[in-house]
Amino acid sequence: MQKNALRFLTLMLCIGVGTLYAQTDQNVKREFKFGKIAPAEFETKISGPDSSASAIKLFDVGDCYFEISPTTNNFIYVFERHIRYKILNKNGYDLANFRVELYKNSGSAKEDLNYMDAATYNMVDGKMITSKLNKDAKFTEEFNKNYVIKKFTLPNVKEGSIIEFKYKIKSDFIFQLHGWKFQSSVPTLWSEYNVRIPEYFNYKTNMSGYYQIDHPLHQNVNASYISGLNSNAVYDKYCVANVPALKDEPYVTTMDDYNPKIEFELRATNFPNDIYRDYNGSWSKIINELAQDENFGAYINKNSYAKSVLPGILKGEKDTLATVKLILNHVKNNVKWDKNYSRYSSGTNPKTLFEKKTGSSGDINLALLSLLKEAKIEAYPVLISTRENGMHPGYPLISAFNNVIAVTEIGNQLYFLDATDKDLPVGMLDYENLSHQGFYMDFKSLNGKWLSTEPSIASEKVFVYNMVLDKTHKLSGKINQYSKGYAALNLRSKYRKTNNETEFIKAFKKDKTGLEVSAYKIDNLDNLDELLSESMDVVIEDNVEEAGNLVYFTPLLFERTKENLFKLEQRKFPVDFAYPFKESYRITVNFPEDYEIDKLPKGGIYKLPEENGTFTINYISEGKTLMVKSTINVNKSFYTPEEYFDLKELFKTVVEKQAEQIVFKKKG
Repeated sequence: MQKNALRFLTLMLCIGVGTLYAQTDQNVKREFKFGKIAPAEFETKISGPDSSASAIKLFDVGDCYFEISPTTNNFIYVFERHIRYKILNKNGYDLANFRVELYKNSGSAKEDLNYMDAATYNMVDGKMITSKLNKDAKFTEEFNKNYVIKKFTLPNVKEGSIIEFKYKIKSDFIFQLHGWKFQSSVPTLWSEYNVRIPEYFNYKTNMSGYYQIDHPLHQNVNASYISGLNSNAVYDKYCVANVPALKDEPYVTTMDDYNPKIEFELRATNFPNDIYRDYNGSWSKIINELAQDENFGAYINKNSYAKSVLPGILKGEKDTLATVKLILNHVKNNVKWDKNYSRYSSGTNPKTLFEKKTGSSGDINLALLSLLKEAKIEAYPVLISTRENGMHPGYPLISAFNNVIAVTEIGNQLYFLDATDKDLPVGMLDYENLSHQGFYMDFKSLNGKWLSTEPSIASEKVFVYNMVLDKTHKLSGKINQYSKGYAALNLRSKYRKTNNETEFIKAFKKDKTGLEVSAYKIDNLDNLDELLSESMDVVIEDNVEEAGNLVYFTPLLFERTKENLFKLEQRKFPVDFAYPFKESYRITVNFPEDYEIDKLPKGGIYKLPEENGTFTINYISEGKTLMVKSTINVNKSFYTPEEYFDLKELFKTVVEKQAEQIVFKKKG
């Protein structure tokens, strides 16, 4: 790609293309100079929904443009940013700790922090005092093999301070330009991004988020990348004013999905005296490139390791599903995931991975595909954008993916495969991969399509309490808990993260006042296809209250939902649970002979429209035995903002009804 820049340098170009689009009336031009603080900025306040904000972003201005590297004679891009805050209270002090991430690859290509300036400004007796960035307040951290983090800490930050940062990055990685986010955790008065792209580059632009971004300029401008040589660049300005703070809400993929932002990926180049080069203008182009890539398709095709180990793994097994399970278990048991997601392998041969015994998700799942291919199993790679990475826009954009898994079809049923977690059975994906869809690729036909990744394995948790209440208000008996699907996956993860069973039980008891556990037993911990079950003997104190001759008891004990996480009157974003779930509770209590039930709460069934969720609770009394049954059933993984109010009301009912008490009266 970059060698064509040399040809460009030898040409005198006078190409007048003209304005591509009519300029809007909103030609916003604002000037921001470092260190030039208007007195009125110290008086800036915020009101309305953001009145409790810790700071105000007075402005955030970015510029992205190209130049020719004097060392390589290739195009690089330059990213400049100038940001200024007003600190309102102590919670905003962390904004003075600034970090810049710089990317590098295994070769010589890298990003450099070319310039950095920062300062704190305080008004003292009517005079502005400036505190510059100290040399000893600069730190460099090798985050991992691909990222270096530069850290800067400003001095003398107080309530009422203004702080600002200005820096410049030069990057060799022109395939994906630096993007821009227009909203943050504090309210923003002005956010602006200016991008100038040489006419020889064609970039895909991905704009997303739930807030309108203005685009007042889109025009051709003269551009000079070396003295005496002129050409054109396309100049775009994007801006927003008076943006509220982006506040975290529960049950989302990532808040970045709802932050208004813009991202760029190279589609093609068209240099003078060179052909038009399409890098990923279509899905078929992307699939073809990946099929030949030494860290993707060529990696899958390396079969030396697979040939040497498959006979020992399969031992003559002919059943397709059993074969897939054997191969998946071999990968899971012989390679440890390093917790890094990647859509590519880091090496060029799966054999190296099994020698190292550790690798990224790309290393592991592409090696899995290599083994399946050698075993004559029709399996295919599926590109994923994880929940934390954010929603893929849907059109051909390779950089928006950050992970790869596998899929195979057996008996007209699709089975997703992920070997990064030893507790993931065939057909089940890790929580982070539940982003609703993945892009499947067939290298033979160069075809691909989106597949739904909605879970086919239900998530269910069942709690069974069999208790005896004595006259000292102590409960004793047995608890049985049953988990399947994601409930089982989460429990296995918690269990394995502890050093021993004693430590696990201690963590289990931590938020359960008055609980003592003995004879704990867990079954099917390693048998992923069976129901994961727990049993324990328990004694529970301090959960029954007495007032006169009345005894009060909340029967759901530790399992009741104490808080409704949906607090907003309305929600702009979807509610995304990742998977449907069901929680069932059955509590049986035998109470003393001289107790009788004075008050029993009223049961009922509460439904979302179209049976999209239900909550039921019922009370049954027979002799000296009381039984309480309750079930929460969330039938969908995804609820729209329009469905939010009903969902909020359902969980409000759950909190209220599960908190209701049973009242016993003591005879005599």
